[in-house]
Amino acid sequence: MTQNIPAHGSNVARKDINDLYKWKIDDLYATLDAWQAAAEDFQNALKDFAALQGKLNTKAGLLEALQKQSALSEEISKIYAYARLQLDTDNADPQFQALSGRAESLLAEFNNAVSFVEPEILALPHDFIQGFIDEADFAEFKFYLSNLLRLAPHVLPQEQEALLSQASLAASAPAAIFRSLVSADMQFPPITDGDGNPATVSEGNYLLNMTSPDRTLRQNSFRTLMSTYHNYRNTLANTLTGQCRVSRFYATAHKYNNTLEASLAEDNIPTELYHGLIKTVHDNLQPLHEYMALKKSALGFDELHPYDIYMPLSTAGESFACTFDEACARVTEALAPLGSDYIDTLKHAFASRWIDIYENKGKRSGAYSWGIYGVHPYVLLNYQPRYNSISTIAHEMGHAMHSYLANKEQTYVNSDYSIFCAEVASTTNEILLLEHTLAHATDEQKIYLINQFLEAVRTTVYRQVQFAEFELFTHGEIDAGRSLQAETLENYWLESNKTYYGPALTVDKELASEWSRIPHFYTPFYVYKYATGYSAATSFAASILCGKPGAVDKYLGFLKAGGSDYSLNILKNAGVDLTTPQPVAVTLQKFAEKVKELKALLKK
Repeated sequence: MTQNIPAHGSNVARKDINDLYKWKIDDLYATLDAWQAAAEDFQNALKDFAALQGKLNTKAGLLEALQKQSALSEEISKIYAYARLQLDTDNADPQFQALSGRAESLLAEFNNAVSFVEPEILALPHDFIQGFIDEADFAEFKFYLSNLLRLAPHVLPQEQEALLSQASLAASAPAAIFRSLVSADMQFPPITDGDGNPATVSEGNYLLNMTSPDRTLRQNSFRTLMSTYHNYRNTLANTLTGQCRVSRFYATAHKYNNTLEASLAEDNIPTELYHGLIKTVHDNLQPLHEYMALKKSALGFDELHPYDIYMPLSTAGESFACTFDEACARVTEALAPLGSDYIDTLKHAFASRWIDIYENKGKRSGAYSWGIYGVHPYVLLNYQPRYNSISTIAHEMGHAMHSYLANKEQTYVNSDYSIFCAEVASTTNEILLLEHTLAHATDEQKIYLINQFLEAVRTTVYRQVQFAEFELFTHGEIDAGRSLQAETLENYWLESNKTYYGPALTVDKELASEWSRIPHFYTPFYVYKYATGYSAATSFAASILCGKPGAVDKYLGFLKAGGSDYSLNILKNAGVDLTTPQPVAVTLQKFAEKVKELKALLKK
């Protein structure tokens, strides 16, 4: 397996890795000089664009502004990507730092230059815009303008919006205080592992400790981390109160009834979907209870504690070790149901250096896909020979193919898919890979893979909906004119965990403090999108794998639609209606089936 694997890792300089394993940055600009020239031309174009201010009150003036804004946006996306992609490959490189600084400055100039466009459009009589919105010249801007008009009742006069904008820095204080406290000031006492050796716990290594086979290390990590948060519980209850009040202020100032309504408005999501999601999960909690009972039995514990939940049931992930080329071949085989056109593009991506494969000194950790209109997506990896890295290839290529197909099919303005849809394609690929791998796995590997799936659903659907329900409670308290008391939040969180995880879990008192460490609560009503996205992906994968007529074409239609319509409409047109319980119910039914499969395997 070591054949064809170059030297790589955190101590290997980027220059020592063969270009074959790096993404081809000159697909964006052939040379640095070409980038510099593009940046210069872009800056000059921004100055010309300023001349359009105050001239959007004619059809021709509006069209010119929209077309030029789109062209400028497309160009700055390339200029910015060229700099940032290179910086991400070596954060210590002074040239890349300088390029990135220049790109950041140009992006800020762009945002400032186009800031007059939407206020001027919103100041126009709506009948004026409606009079020509269906004309061919405005076809590519129809959805953009329609959406702008939809949100218009919630946009205040320019002076008032400016005042709210000026207050935003002060209003960001609760989240900033939270980050400073937990990231900088909060100190976690030293702990010991099962052998009595010194060990540490922090937010950075907590999850790693929670998956350790050393139960003493897990227990000490859990108790120490949660107890430390408990020491700051009143402060953290106040920061969360402040965040909820800020959110309510901005929501009601913009003429929404509450923060939930305001948060969902951007994606045009009805609040009924949010409440329906929570109800559907509550109707399907029994499989999670059974999974916890099975985990307790499989691990051989008299009591299952919160620090046991993340413990894997198998270590067979290493048995999938293979080279990067072999991993790409496995992903290609797994995604074959998506059709020859999809596979041909996927192979082209692997062969054409869309991907930066290996770790090097100074390279950003993790993985991502960066779609660039008019070029191709770029994918950053830090490949390691294990199943998780193979799954990461499938995941990131799901993003990449979504961007590629949307960019190919749509104009620039309509190409960018929403955050609501962002994880659907990547997760669909993960599930297709999982099912393909399961079909060729040993029993021990199947235990590992099924446990991976169950943990994904537990953390992405069940746990995120638990968070979403907690947010309803906290914002409801603020809507009722109350503040958030630490004791009330702790009691609520303990009861919530009992409800979600069932009788097999011993709910330790330390768990009461877990709510206070969740950063997502400082971005209101966001986490539900993880659950809806995963559920949509599960529905797509199920339809594709069972050979449902038209399923592949509908899924590809979803990918090609980009951001040309509201997310719910795009998904519904592809056969996934998230306004009904079905996609979430299908996901949790599959979860239940996999629990039964795992139970049977563990009995062997």
